[in-house]
Amino acid sequence: MSGEAQLEALLEIINSSARQAIAEYKKECNNVPTINSAELHPLDSSIDNVVLRKVIRLLEGACQQLCASLAPPQRTALNASHFLVSFNATILFVLTSLAGKASQMSWINIQRRRANWHVFSVYWASKGMFKEVDRDVFANNRLSLVIKSTCKAGYFLPTVGSGTSQGASALFDALCDPEYGASHDPGKTALHYAMKQKGMVLSNVFDVLEMNEEKNKKFHRAMAGAGEVLGLLSVLHQYPWDEVSTVCDVGASIGTFSIPLAKAYPHLKITNQDLERVVAQAEDVWKREAPEALEEQRIDFVPLNFFEEAPVAGKDVYYLRVIIHDWPDAEALAILCNVRKAMAPHSRFLIHDYVVGSPNRSSDPAAGNIGIDVAPEPMLPGFGAGNALVYQQDLDMLISNNGKERLLDEWTDLATAAGLRLEKAYDLGDTAVLDFRVA
Repeated sequence: MSGEAQLEALLEIINSSARQAIAEYKKECNNVPTINSAELHPLDSSIDNVVLRKVIRLLEGACQQLCASLAPPQRTALNASHFLVSFNATILFVLTSLAGKASQMSWINIQRRRANWHVFSVYWASKGMFKEVDRDVFANNRLSLVIKSTCKAGYFLPTVGSGTSQGASALFDALCDPEYGASHDPGKTALHYAMKQKGMVLSNVFDVLEMNEEKNKKFHRAMAGAGEVLGLLSVLHQYPWDEVSTVCDVGASIGTFSIPLAKAYPHLKITNQDLERVVAQAEDVWKREAPEALEEQRIDFVPLNFFEEAPVAGKDVYYLRVIIHDWPDAEALAILCNVRKAMAPHSRFLIHDYVVGSPNRSSDPAAGNIGIDVAPEPMLPGFGAGNALVYQQDLDMLISNNGKERLLDEWTDLATAAGLRLEKAYDLGDTAVLDFRVA
């Protein structure tokens, strides 16, 4: 395919994807939102918008690839250098609380109390978040509404990348250090290297949660927000839960997945397993948000250290959501082996996590057959900017815990070592559900 033909093909992907996105919005209420819409569209709060997420993955990837093809390379490199998630997260953290204070915010008044705070509004207004309705007066729009602290997304978005900013600044030094550079130990990362310089020694990044109760609570609230931002709850509609009767949510946090699951499928008997201190928090949340499940005895709370113990045995489904990517292969394999010990011959093991797109089209020809979408020609095989979150997460996991996002063949290799085989995959756009069975 010639260079010009590639560009024309990208234009076609952009055009068709945009029209499909418009059609998805119109299906809901015959109304298509814009960046200046002052309220959320019904589809924005849908927990199952996989079609839209896949369309936007194509649209974002093709748009960025077209821009990178036609722009001077210096400009593309400059734009890439501005993609600093930790910096964006810092600004977003400030704006999260401000967005909920009023429908319109006067930054002139804020300036009198904090010089130059208006820089936050100017920065994010340039990205379409907030609408400038008058000089130094900004109103909430559809984008800023979701960062309000009253929204679940408002708990999660400010945390994206913020926890790894210290480690990012020390990444080069850590990689050059003989003790840290080649280590796969979750306690020998760039973040731990940076903390060590300040006299703080941690065995892994989650030790911070053990030391600070408020950070612990914020973390679990953020995990609930992740379901909304990443479309994780699409699995409620994309997986055949009617076929099973019992579910064990391993590393369940405070019920971020199992509470919506219990509400959507009241026939299920659910076991909520996590560390003892987390299970205690979860019981309080269930009493508040799903008391009917407690009254009907559809939920059990069982403490578990998934590195050292097997979950409750013989359940139809074992479900792990965005957990394995936190850990290097050795620790990840220990978790998988413990779950495998608990499985009966009929059991299913669902790993809901990120799957990195293949770096080239010939490296994993089975991806499309198993259920993982493949980007159309001439797009970059891994969807390019359409999967930017996955690649940013990969870097975050390296910096914070020596974890990583895995290619499909890396997932299958890990599972094979644990005595599992991949039955099917469900591509949900940002994440995927890998359905494993006993080998």
